[in-house]
Amino acid sequence: MADTKDTVVEGVEALTLNGKAEAEPVETGTDAQAQEGGAAAGAAVEDVVDPWNVASSNDTGVDYDKLIKRFGSSKIDDELIARFEKITGKPAHHLIRRGMFFSHRDLHTILTLKEQGKPFYLYTGRGPSSGSLHVGHLIPFTLTKWLQETFDVPLVIQLTDDEKTLWKDLKVEDAIKLARENAKDIVAMGFDVNKTFIFNNLEFMGKCPAMYQNIIRIQRCVTFNQVKGIFGFGDSDIIGKIGFPAAQAAPAISSTFPFLFGNKKVHCLIPCAIDQDPYFRMTRDVAPRLGFPKCALIHSTFFPALQGAKTKMSASDQNSAVFLTDTPKQIKNKINKYAFSGGRTTVEEHRQLGGVPEIDVSYQLLKFFLEDDAKLEEVRVAYRKGEMLTGEIKKLAVETLTPIVEQHQAARKLITEEVLDKYFELRPLKFAS
Repeated sequence: MADTKDTVVEGVEALTLNGKAEAEPVETGTDAQAQEGGAAAGAAVEDVVDPWNVASSNDTGVDYDKLIKRFGSSKIDDELIARFEKITGKPAHHLIRRGMFFSHRDLHTILTLKEQGKPFYLYTGRGPSSGSLHVGHLIPFTLTKWLQETFDVPLVIQLTDDEKTLWKDLKVEDAIKLARENAKDIVAMGFDVNKTFIFNNLEFMGKCPAMYQNIIRIQRCVTFNQVKGIFGFGDSDIIGKIGFPAAQAAPAISSTFPFLFGNKKVHCLIPCAIDQDPYFRMTRDVAPRLGFPKCALIHSTFFPALQGAKTKMSASDQNSAVFLTDTPKQIKNKINKYAFSGGRTTVEEHRQLGGVPEIDVSYQLLKFFLEDDAKLEEVRVAYRKGEMLTGEIKKLAVETLTPIVEQHQAARKLITEEVLDKYFELRPLKFAS
């Protein structure tokens, strides 16, 4: 099913976001009444979603159906999942089946390439703003790894340390260090070194002139007026911000990596959170003008902050996130103390009315990380009926998340500088064609 239904014009002139409007202050509650009482009042308030801000007035979080229409992407429906499973010969990943990856652009094109035995590559990235990733950052990389293994394709991972020097006021040297630390977190997930290339912009551009050359080609195609419309830049923004989007777009053009693809014009699939889509709507407009195919995308929902789905988990707020460096005690304390509850005010009321799993952060954590579909459904039903209490669902969330973090910590200890350097080395990767 092509990207034609419920879509909008993709041209750069048509792209707009929320600009730089300030998000409304986000209030959080501790029980289901917060959602039930405030739903009507918040219904008319537009969600704020752009590459730097995510906020919703609703305790259930962003309205993704509206976002699909606003951004002009296509929903991942049962028909697409069935085709995915038929072509790959395996069940779709639980993150796709459960709607955590919910939207796409041209995913059918990628599946057709697979059917025809033609090559494509994966591209994803991370903006290194802290020394450690949090568990929400695992989501796009988890699906990316699964896609890499399922399709047997190469992967490029961009670390936008240049972006963070511009938006976070980090020193260049500090941003480079954070990129290396974040790369260790990524490598610890088990990416195949023979099929994975990792690079940070502040160093890669000095080693590979093709990247900067493509940035210039992209920048020639987008006017200042257009980039203001896409990203909401204003007259007081520094010029580095205005030029940066081309740096995130360039890896979606295969000639950026001549040591991988030579002069072949290879298709690209990008797994990312949907707040990154504006960059690639711009890229999709520019790529054909440069003689390259449009990149395809598969979008994830936002991983909720512990305080609730009104905003996403952030590395800049220690109490909103579970970090990959947290101890079991810290994980337990954070979830017990901060995780927004869909339960009722009293046990008696909860037993009578049941909980609201849609707004319960512990349940949302289980949707992302508990792979057993039957167990997840059992939890959902029991919580909604009031048979499972808030304390019990939080306990299960802790028990599910803790071993994942501990296993990652053990794997990360094995990532030496020498191991990391292999991923950063400019070299050919294993490629199907």
